[in-house]
Amino acid sequence: MIPASVGFQCPECVREGQASIRPARRGSGLRMAGRRWGAVTLTLIAANVAMFLVTAVSAVAAGHSPLDNYDSPFFDALSQWPFGVTLLGEWWRVVTAAFLHVGPVHLVMNMLALLVFGSELERQLGRLRFLALYLLSALGGAAAIQLFGDPRVAVAGASTAIYGLLGALGVLMLARRQDLRGLLTLLAINVLISFLPGVSLVGHFGGLVAGAVSAGLLLLTRRRRPAVQAVALVSFGILLLAVALTVSTLTVINL
Repeated sequence: MIPASVGFQCPECVREGQASIRPARRGSGLRMAGRRWGAVTLTLIAANVAMFLVTAVSAVAAGHSPLDNYDSPFFDALSQWPFGVTLLGEWWRVVTAAFLHVGPVHLVMNMLALLVFGSELERQLGRLRFLALYLLSALGGAAAIQLFGDPRVAVAGASTAIYGLLGALGVLMLARRQDLRGLLTLLAINVLISFLPGVSLVGHFGGLVAGAVSAGLLLLTRRRRPAVQAVALVSFGILLLAVALTVSTLTVINL
């Protein structure tokens, strides 16, 4: 006999009872990571890492070190070169540049920031709203580069979108009357970094503004139907794309 919580049970009864109980299923590692960090956040990180690996392989094929991934034909074809967008009609550059990075250090720093701030915003906003926020921030940075950046210099990086996440987080914290001192200190440090050679201050500022505006639109339409919120975000995206692809043409003509 086997001792039980009340009295004793025979071994056969215990075996029959255990056979009738279904073992608890453990989630896969990917599902657990997605629940903890956010599925969209991890997908965006994976896309950036994949693009880095592709450019590294392309650099090797061109006779360069894989660490010098920016010396590759693939990188050259996808980075944001304002003259290429306006004069050659290579419109995709305003989107694809946000998934490229100049070297592994640049990649790691941006992906760590995306993991921290992206996972937090994805929890607050949900997957689709967070994805829209990220893409609009990247597009806002691209539009600013097309308008105010040096049209001869190619730029790349997810920093425009990450600054947008910081801007959105600031708007959400302000709406909830939370303490902004820590975030403002972080922004001040990053603004100082933006003045370093080779860093696009214009792109960072454009992403910051676009992220803040996107968060503002989400707050203003949060009590309306989801379709109204979607229309507001899509309209803002169309405006940013139109600015990046048309107004910048006038800027080049006036040079």
